[in-house]
Amino acid sequence: MKRMLLMMAVMCISAITFAQGKELIQGPAISLNKEVHDYGDIPYNGNGTCEFKVTNTGNAPLILSSCQGSCGCTVPKCDPNPILPGESSIITVKYDTTRSGQIAKSVTINSNAVNEPVKVVTIKGNVGPAPTDAGSGH
Repeated sequence: MKRMLLMMAVMCISAITFAQGKELIQGPAISLNKEVHDYGDIPYNGNGTCEFKVTNTGNAPLILSSCQGSCGCTVPKCDPNPILPGESSIITVKYDTTRSGQIAKSVTINSNAVNEPVKVVTIKGNVGPAPTDAGSGH
């Protein structure tokens, strides 16, 4: 039984390695480490910053021409410098956590990628309620 499981694991790893080797895309190509960032529950006015790692999986420089949030409360920053083949860059997204309630926003990434010239990632979570002065005695 153990031998069979080991053989299956080796075959899966070999298949993944072989598939990855064949996927070199002609031209710039965008790949992200995640499509969604889940903040979970964060406190009011807490740290609303997250990152998405962008990797160029193609064979030509990838240029991120713009990164736009779905509203003014979501501010992304992307590096305008070309990302060389095999290299990575970070898109930083800052969400305004002085707004209580559910987070469900998107960031649109425009680039010269041949596989996905327009890529949309999302952020989600829940911002806790604003603190009150009720218990301070003032």
